[in-house]
Amino acid sequence: MPLTPTTLPDLLDHGFDTVIDVRSPAEFAEDHVPGAINLPVLDNEERARVGTMYKQISPFDARKLGAALVFRNAANHIENALSHHEGGWKPLVYCWRGGQRSGSFAWLLKEIGWRSEVIQGGYKTYRRLVVDMLHRTALPFRFVQLGGYTGTAKTELLPLLAKRGIQVIDLEGLANHRGSLLGTMGDQPSQKAFESALAGQLCRLDPTRPVVVEAESSKIGHVLLPPSLWEAMKIAPWIEVAAPLDARTDYLVRAYDDILSDTASLHTKLAPLKTHRGDALVSQWIGWSAAGDNRKLTRSLMEDHYDLAYAKSMKAMSPTIVARIETDGLSTAHLDQVAAEVEAVLQAMPT
Repeated sequence: MPLTPTTLPDLLDHGFDTVIDVRSPAEFAEDHVPGAINLPVLDNEERARVGTMYKQISPFDARKLGAALVFRNAANHIENALSHHEGGWKPLVYCWRGGQRSGSFAWLLKEIGWRSEVIQGGYKTYRRLVVDMLHRTALPFRFVQLGGYTGTAKTELLPLLAKRGIQVIDLEGLANHRGSLLGTMGDQPSQKAFESALAGQLCRLDPTRPVVVEAESSKIGHVLLPPSLWEAMKIAPWIEVAAPLDARTDYLVRAYDDILSDTASLHTKLAPLKTHRGDALVSQWIGWSAAGDNRKLTRSLMEDHYDLAYAKSMKAMSPTIVARIETDGLSTAHLDQVAAEVEAVLQAMPT
């Protein structure tokens, strides 16, 4: 029988051996069920060709062409990507809305002897369940925000906390962005793919224990934090990490070496700050960058931009700070000690 989930955990705990997305590569790239593999029964061009025929010639001719292409591509997948599976293999198949593409492929797999099924409603069902969780209902988790000025190694603290058994979500990692104007780490996921990754992690968390996230704005690069998470973060208590400016400067020069070394891209990113910090200061930053004085540049960026923005944000938000942990350095040993202190604060918080 088709899988008919009513919640996202129901879908993700499907119990099948493999999840197969038979949509086109373009559809798969935008978003897909976590852990799914892409075995398209129509590639991007074939899907467009069938769609055009459906509208311009006739639905019958389009279905006839589509069937030929689907079974031709399915045969290739069976002969190659799926040839190693034994008779007891249980695949779960889906397409856009659980229609002909997934139905045809699942039927063929079942005829071979594999125990295949489809997701009722396909990707649209999955996406609706993600939206229900992240846009329409309150999340059942107790979030704690890890705050502090830029350069206090908050992102680096998250895996150290995870090693101590503390539940964490690395939002910047999921967004593939460091959360600042200079924070790009490459191509970001689509909004839907970001939400899929986030929802998948949330489904694995224990709602009876706190969840630590780094303090963020509602937007990380071009990715927006979904409403349910953002509302929970706005009322979450904070643990703030503080470190001297020199230590933060040394840390950021190391952590942002890739950005600081790409001077042409860096100068392009700095230019819009003229609106907020003035031509003279931004020109000075670009001059230090061109001269290779990354330490002076980084220190000034914090003193004259990021620290000012952080102070303004704190004044506007007025979060409840339950602890302020001070460290005189940001070495591995220092961060281990900070992680231990964060753990102690979390253990002392009421449940």
